[in-house]
Amino acid sequence: MTAPIRNALPGQRHPKSEGRRSQPEVTQPEMHSPAKATAPAPSPLLVVISAPSGGGKTTLCQQLLAARPEMTRAITCTTRPARPGEQDGVDYYFLDAASFLRRVQAGHFLEHATVYGNSYGTPKAEVLGKLRQGKNVLLNVDVQGAAAILQRAEESPELGDALISVFLTPPSMAILEQRLRNRGTDPPAVIQKRLSQARQEIAQWKRFDYLILSATISEDLRRMLAIVEAERLRSARMPPPEL
Repeated sequence: MTAPIRNALPGQRHPKSEGRRSQPEVTQPEMHSPAKATAPAPSPLLVVISAPSGGGKTTLCQQLLAARPEMTRAITCTTRPARPGEQDGVDYYFLDAASFLRRVQAGHFLEHATVYGNSYGTPKAEVLGKLRQGKNVLLNVDVQGAAAILQRAEESPELGDALISVFLTPPSMAILEQRLRNRGTDPPAVIQKRLSQARQEIAQWKRFDYLILSATISEDLRRMLAIVEAERLRSARMPPPEL
């Protein structure tokens, strides 16, 4: 019969512990999850979309902003009164005529124009500020405004490196006229005036980087998204690979 093991008295070692050495505590190495590589972002884009009246640029811009949430529109200034639901600093920066003129004289706008008695302008600081934050910026401007921005881009490497310009237009004047009539917002005399102006605007299409002959809303968006993605992947805008 096996003898019971007596408990050792305080200060004494247990008989079976004689000759034993304490084993060092083994520390398990700390495990780290592998760091996830974050791809550097390409340099930001300044996307300028222009079209004749009735060409569909407002709809295309809305669709593009919905499809590319990382893209932001530049908030422009205007002297027209705010419409119900519009907010200053969200929809527009609402200015009185004197304040607008002071900004024009100080050279604060990339482009500005007066349309039907109201002035509109794109603040240079608004666009450059967002580009410097790494944001892709979308501008919806008429042909006159686009021409002014193209001129500014030739003088500013920061704007020139970011700029891509797109001209959207129906494939024919007949289709544009039909669109204007289908809107039902203008009398015949106004439609004819818009068509006359549109003919002159469409003649400027070669000044733009890209031409989209408008088809359907979904097809116009598909083409616009292809342009944006291709421009993002240009080697001049992408960070170099690690070797």
